[in-house]
Parts: sequence; C-alpha cells; structure tokens
Amino acid sequence: MATIDLIVLGILKKESLSAYDIQKLVEYRNLSKWVKISTPSIYKKVIQLEEKGLIKGTPVREGKMAEKAVYSLTEAGEKEFEKLVLEISCKPIHIFLDFNAVIVNLDSLTPENQEKCLTNIEKNVKTLTAYLEENISIKKAVPEIPEFGMAVLQQQLVLAQAIEAWITSLKLK
Repeated sequence: MATIDLIVLGILKKESLSAYDIQKLVEYRNLSKWVKISTPSIYKKVIQLEEKGLIKGTPVREGKMAEKAVYSLTEAGEKEFEKLVLEISCKPIHIFLDFNAVIVNLDSLTPENQEKCLTNIEKNVKTLTAYLEENISIKKAVPEIPEFGMAVLQQQLVLAQAIEAWITSLKLK
C-alpha cells in the first residue's frame, strides 16, 4: 500500500532507524489513529522495501544488546519517496471513517437503536475531541513538533467538532 510505503520512507528520510524504532515513532505520533497502519504491517513493509532496494539495512550492535538492522533510504528510496508524495498529493482527497457506514444506515433502525447509535458516536467523538484538544495543547509547547504534524491534529479536531455539531443538530429536530 502506497500510504504505508510513504510513512516508512518519510520517517527514514529524516533519520536511519530500526524497524522497532519506526514502529515506536508511528505509535508516538499516533499515526494509526489517522491512517490504517499496524505494527505487523510496518515490519512487513520494511522487509518489502529492502527487497525492492528502496532502503538498506545495516547491522548495528549497541553494547551487549543483540545485533539489529538500522535502515536508511537508498537513492532509489529517495526517488520513490518523492514520487509517492507527488502522486498521492495529486489524487482526490477521500476521508474514510468507518462509522459513516453506521450513519448512512441509521434510518433503517428502530428509533430506539438510532438513539443508541447516536449516543455511542457522540460519546466516542467527545472522547476524541478531548484527546485532540489535550494533545494539541501539549504539543504547542514543544518546539520540535513540526508545523505539518500540528496541522494534522488541527484537521482532525475540526472534523470531530463538525461531527459533534451534526449530532447536536439531529437532537434539535
């Protein structure tokens, strides 16, 4: 999948890391909240990218620790990274939210179950909004957080607020 390729290549463009460190960085940045990416898919992708010659693993031993591979981009990887960024940026923007499948089917439920679904969505979006507001507040004070990373958090907050407004408008009817 091009998105996982882009995430892994983008991380390695900034610094050489082991697959474990890539996975930890994905967790730290909460990328799995915004993009379908899992720990096993990261390890699998690192192997695939190395087989394609886009990254190169170098064995490294730190102290008494077991040897591990630290990956860096190859010249072909640099080109693929730029190609993917440009390719994906040219595509139409699609925002896929799993709960939209629930929303489009609400009118097929009994009024009682419609209410349950909306209450569940409302509870979850309030949790997400609180998380995003707290995360943005914390990260605003951290100068090394890139502006682009903050933009993703702001985008998600606006989306969560729009969902909250939609639910409120339904309650007013």
